[in-house]
Amino acid sequence: MCGFFGFSGSPGPLVEKARAALHELRHRGPDQWGEWWDDRVYLGHHRLSILDLSEHGRQPMKDREGQVHIAVNGEIYGFQRWRRELSGKHEFQSLSDSEVVLHGYKEWGLRGLLDRIDGIYAFCIYDQRLNKVFLVRDRAGVKPLYFARIQNQFAWASELKALRAFFGPDRLTPDVTALYDFLTYLYVPAPKSLYRDVYKLEPAHYAELDLATGTFTKNAYWTLNKTPVAISESEAAGHLAELVDRSVQEQLVSDVPVGVFLSGGMDSSIVASSAVRYSRHIQTFNIRIDDPRLDESGYAQVVADHLGTDHHVRDCGREDAGQWVDRIQAWYDEPFADTSAIPTHLVSRFSRERITVALSGDGGDELFGGYQWYWWMKERADAGRPRWPGLRPWSARLKRRVGRGLLGRAVRRMEFDYVLGELEVYTRLMGGLIRDDKLRYARAWGVDPDYDDYWYFRQHWDPDLPLLTRLQVLDFHTYLPDDILTKVDRASMQVALEVRVPLLSRAIIEFVFSLPEPVRYAGGILKGLLKKAFNDRLPPAILTRRKQGFSIPLQAWNMADTAGLPSIQERILSRDYAHVLPPLAKPTAPGAA
Repeated sequence: MCGFFGFSGSPGPLVEKARAALHELRHRGPDQWGEWWDDRVYLGHHRLSILDLSEHGRQPMKDREGQVHIAVNGEIYGFQRWRRELSGKHEFQSLSDSEVVLHGYKEWGLRGLLDRIDGIYAFCIYDQRLNKVFLVRDRAGVKPLYFARIQNQFAWASELKALRAFFGPDRLTPDVTALYDFLTYLYVPAPKSLYRDVYKLEPAHYAELDLATGTFTKNAYWTLNKTPVAISESEAAGHLAELVDRSVQEQLVSDVPVGVFLSGGMDSSIVASSAVRYSRHIQTFNIRIDDPRLDESGYAQVVADHLGTDHHVRDCGREDAGQWVDRIQAWYDEPFADTSAIPTHLVSRFSRERITVALSGDGGDELFGGYQWYWWMKERADAGRPRWPGLRPWSARLKRRVGRGLLGRAVRRMEFDYVLGELEVYTRLMGGLIRDDKLRYARAWGVDPDYDDYWYFRQHWDPDLPLLTRLQVLDFHTYLPDDILTKVDRASMQVALEVRVPLLSRAIIEFVFSLPEPVRYAGGILKGLLKKAFNDRLPPAILTRRKQGFSIPLQAWNMADTAGLPSIQERILSRDYAHVLPPLAKPTAPGAA
């Protein structure tokens, strides 16, 4: 894993500023750093050495002719196969996977390269022959990539903080619609960022900047095929187990120590069960939460004993978590409300004492249907209750009048059952605020009354799909990259720990979403197929336990300064982003109009 920064234009007078921006990313790659520029482009790179620890792996890399230059963040899985294919025509200078990107691009072109490779990656290619810069992000959105065009200056970076350092705060204007979206989604949805004219490159997309004309274009290079195939549960389970094993085997390749995050849940346990098949010494890591309602360390120990891993546990109490609460929000560069970022960082920091690469079970819930809210949405749909949208003005007024007590909860339940549409219901289940609860922000920030609060969900909402599949596809394109994977990337890369996600290999993603919904939910239960595929590898207690989120008790530990504010979104905005809000937009007490 690494971090890179670049910009187009004459670097001469801006090299020092560019270098300062690059060094904002040193936490992502503390082992080496490098830079290169000509009269049109600057490229800088901080490297976390994983494959080929020598100087030969230093980036930016260039081809033998010095015409194509790359900066890569991430890992290319199964790169040895492509290296063998390319080595007959291209001379490799290193043993790193990143060099496959360089020579693969020259041999197959950009689309040919992207059609072949799999992995977790974001990279930049500068082709002097074409006078073009290409930016690329992986299919699931594991690795981040931002770009900006401000006052005819184009720049890109692995994290927003590098762009902020380069342009300076005076040239960046907060995007109030992004802040408003945060109230809905609990994150700033792609392609938006906290600032106008600064964007996230979406997963499975590439961007092209023509340096001669200044033309910028963006395209998807991969789309999710959701057409179901005919297959039995037994066949699907057997093939799935093979795919997971193959993915884990490929992702154990490293020149530095590798371990596994073991939460005690099914997904991480499955990853660990595959890892022990290919390595005689697997280290697993867990943190023990000082709250019996949330602590999963006992389950993790059961799995570790069953698999024979070298298991490490560290306690996490109020003081352990408290020292990171305020710092963590700054690492995300924009509003972010997933409190599990705290334990994720703690287990990353703990693991980094022994390993440099960790495998995690992220993506399992989205691919295999693990979230309880999927079932709640299905139960609501199956109930066939009538919809009375005309009650919305009445319920909105009543909510403001009664507040958030017992009566307020009753009103919200009535809304849930009889008033709200599907996307509003889903937003509320995910913890977001619906429009009636955000009116004071819309008015204060000048948000258009006709603004579509659910534009992001609507982009990925396919009413032609069966309901559970529809929800999974929605989460795969939204919640997974913008919340789950963002959380893990920033929490782990802050301590230079690379986290790989075997369940999100291209082969697994494409296979799982090609399955008929009844096969994916084998036995009519959440994660039914996954349980069937691995029921002979894990203890029954792990396969049958109810899903539990990876979190800490912020309220019980008195770490959440509520200040009378009803939502975590509002607390974050008022505490951490008051300086960018319009003067009238500071949150008011519940019930204020």
